[in-house]
Amino acid sequence: MTVGAILNEKGASVVSTPADSTLADVCAILKEHRIGVVMVLDDAGNIAGILSERDVVGAIGKEGASALQRKTSQFMTTRVETCVEDDTIIHAMSLMTKGRFRHLPVMRDGKIHGVISIGDVVKWRIEQVEREAEEMRSYIAMA
Repeated sequence: MTVGAILNEKGASVVSTPADSTLADVCAILKEHRIGVVMVLDDAGNIAGILSERDVVGAIGKEGASALQRKTSQFMTTRVETCVEDDTIIHAMSLMTKGRFRHLPVMRDGKIHGVISIGDVVKWRIEQVEREAEEMRSYIAMA
């Protein structure tokens, strides 16, 4: 199964913000959309960075509440790992595990098309195990 199959099931919407938004702006976006990450895009719509709830907590933990008035660009991760729709879910899972991050942007034609989370991958894996168990039960019942 591919990353594209996950996006087809969950949808390919991307929540983003410009790099000059404040950390407080990002917190409001995260809460409003009930998500764990916001893509930070440049003026051309390219990925400038990614800002997760973990980044927000780190910023506040380091600088206190004053961090909320600073620019997103000061706290975002700028070296963003990505994948493409044709990548396998196992490949995506490997990237997330190796890089110790929970969200992976999915690219199409050089632009961000969607984002998958480790939760999406775990859901896929559970469904796969359930399908395999059902196939095994069916096979045994026929024997």
